Amino acid sequence: MELGLTTFAELYAVGDRPAPSAGERLREVVEEAVAAEASGLDVYGVGEHHRKDFAASAPAVVLAAIAGRTERIQLTSAVTVLSSDDPVRVYQDFATLDGLSNGRAELMAGRGSFTESFPLFGYDLADYDELFEEKLALLLHLRDEAPVNWAGKFRAPLRDTVVYPRTENRPLPVWIAVGGSPESVIRAGLLGLPLAIAIIGGQPARFKPLVDLYHRALEEGGHDKQPVAVHAHGYLADTDEQAVADFYEPYALAMSTIGRERGWGPMTQAQFDGLRAPGGSLFVGTPDFVAEKVADVRDTLGLDRFMLHTSVGTLPHEKVLHNIELLGNKVAPQVH
Repeated sequence: MELGLTTFAELYAVGDRPAPSAGERLREVVEEAVAAEASGLDVYGVGEHHRKDFAASAPAVVLAAIAGRTERIQLTSAVTVLSSDDPVRVYQDFATLDGLSNGRAELMAGRGSFTESFPLFGYDLADYDELFEEKLALLLHLRDEAPVNWAGKFRAPLRDTVVYPRTENRPLPVWIAVGGSPESVIRAGLLGLPLAIAIIGGQPARFKPLVDLYHRALEEGGHDKQPVAVHAHGYLADTDEQAVADFYEPYALAMSTIGRERGWGPMTQAQFDGLRAPGGSLFVGTPDFVAEKVADVRDTLGLDRFMLHTSVGTLPHEKVLHNIELLGNKVAPQVH
C-alpha cells in the first residue's frame, strides 16, 4: 500500500502564534514535500481552495515547484474543484506538470466541499451536480481522445481540437474524490476511475459498504480493479501525550471555525478523544499506534493508498517535518 501526505496550506493563527503569510506557508509546503520524498513516502497532494485561511488556490503551480525539488514522489491535487474550472485548462496544467516531473502527475477531481469557487468563477450552485458531470466527461475526452469533438452546456464547443501538451507514455491519471455520496462512488466505478475517500469523522469502517458498492460498479462497467485511497486527518509525535498536546489546539480551532460556517458545534476534547480512539477517524499518536490504525483501515476497506492530512490547523513547520519523518521512517515500514 502507498502512503502519503496531503495539505491545503492552512493559514490559522493558533494561540499566541500568528498565522504565516501565504508565501511563507507555500514555501513550507514545498519543503514538507521534499521531506516526504526523503522519508520514503509515495505521494504528496495539494488541495484547491479560494479563501483566506488556505494558501493553495493553484495546486498545479505548487506541485510544479515541488517537482523541481524532487525526483520520485507522485504529485497529485487533493482535490481539483473541477466543477468551477475549465477542463481544457485543467488538462493543460496537469499535462505540463507531468512533463516537468517526468511522469509523476496525478489529478484528483472532486465537486468540492467548499463553495467559494463557484461565484468566484461565475457558476451557479444550482448547477452543482450537472457542472461536475459535464466537466468530468470533457476532461476524460481530452485525456483519452485526440482530436476532440464536443459540445456541452457550460463552455464553448470543441471542433477537431487537440489540447497540448500531451502526456508522454501514459494517459494522465484521474482519480475521483468523494466524501461519502453513493452516487459519486457509483460514477467512479462505472467510469473505471480510481476512488479516493475523504474520512474526516466517525468510524472508517462505516465506509465499507461504499467501497463494496464501488467494486460492484466497476464490474458492471466492465472495468478491471482500480485503486482505492483514503484521506484522513492525523499527526505523529514521539509520545501519545506529545501528539495530543501538539495537535488538539490547532485541529479544534480549524474544525470549530469551519463548523461555525456549516452549523456544527465547536470541537471538544471529548470528541477529539473519541475520534482518536481505535476505530475512530483521527490518526493521532505514536508511530506504533498510528501504524496499527492505518493497517486496520487498510484491511477493512481493502486500500491501495492512505494519505495523512496533518495541516488541518496550522502547526509549526518543524513539528510537521518531524511528523513526516515518523510517517515515512516508522509507520510505513510497520504498515508494509
